Amino acid sequence: MAPPGLIHSAPGLPDTCALLQPLADAASMSGPAAETPSAIQICRIMRPDDANVAGNVHGGTILKMIEEAGAIISTRHCNSQNGERCVAALARVERTDFLSPMCIGEVAHVSAEITYTSKHSVEVQVNVMSENILTGTKKLTNKATLWYVPLSLKNVDKVLEVPPVVYSRQEQEEEGRKRYEAQKLERMETKWRNGDIVQPVPNPEPNTVSYSQSSLIHLVGPSDCTLHGFVHGGVTMKLMDEVAGIVAARHCKTNIVTASVDAINFHDKIRKGCVITISGRMTFTSNKSMEIEVLVDADPVVDNSQKRYRAASAFFTYVSLSQEGKSLPVPQLVPETEDEKKRFEEGKGRYLQMKAKRQGPAEPQP
Repeated sequence: MAPPGLIHSAPGLPDTCALLQPLADAASMSGPAAETPSAIQICRIMRPDDANVAGNVHGGTILKMIEEAGAIISTRHCNSQNGERCVAALARVERTDFLSPMCIGEVAHVSAEITYTSKHSVEVQVNVMSENILTGTKKLTNKATLWYVPLSLKNVDKVLEVPPVVYSRQEQEEEGRKRYEAQKLERMETKWRNGDIVQPVPNPEPNTVSYSQSSLIHLVGPSDCTLHGFVHGGVTMKLMDEVAGIVAARHCKTNIVTASVDAINFHDKIRKGCVITISGRMTFTSNKSMEIEVLVDADPVVDNSQKRYRAASAFFTYVSLSQEGKSLPVPQLVPETEDEKKRFEEGKGRYLQMKAKRQGPAEPQP
């Protein structure tokens, strides 16, 4: 992943795939009007190291690009007025669905737009389009909503106020406020799971939770971090997707792709030099999908004053694909312990709730 501000284009192609490109006509956007550009676009060609063995781009790669676009536009907005300088830190990513796969050689166009600001947070909505540069075909692959908070460059624990935006319609502000209150409530509800940990089990049986559960340990280096010395949200999401993918592949032993990610909550910042453990375990399977819970724990090994803590958590949904790219049945998960059975039922509830949303309201019976 190239750092923001660099031009990233394919060999032999003109440098029209600039990574950072403010959209020319901000007035034509549906979001709020502001003095600084309220929308930007980044784009990059997908290379072999962005994809799995089947040539499908990793969901984590796309999530990282989404976060980079959001960080650029929110940091720019939060520094648009005279005052204390800051960097926008990712606090939450709402549920995002992977609508269609992206492949090696295609160009990802990531457009980001500020749609709401509260006193201390910025809502950014992001769309991702994939372009086949041989045929010119474009398709929508992702839509995501991210929330950022501005942290002072002088004091990382100080959250600054966000410059307000001007809305073209009063309804936009009211709708944004409702989304803000809803995500704030959901963030509070996720904190009860923070004490949960993933424990290894010797000689697990196939199709059990223990058989496929996986962990990845990563030492946070300077290239992972912001100007503050804290991990980019996109880096964390990419690692979370990698672990979830390993869990899914171990369970069904086929090509797997990310289908969706439930809301990702960033409970606390991760500092440079920390050792982070990203753990994934399967919680639920339907006929053709798998839900995987991913937990991120940070261990500040160079700071004896701070204990290990939960930094982020989320649920990822994967599907199994054949060599021809068609969905395959998923081996059914066998929960063994009472906790596993409870998590299975909770996952089933989330699955049925999302299935009902996709199908829309039921028609009234005569």
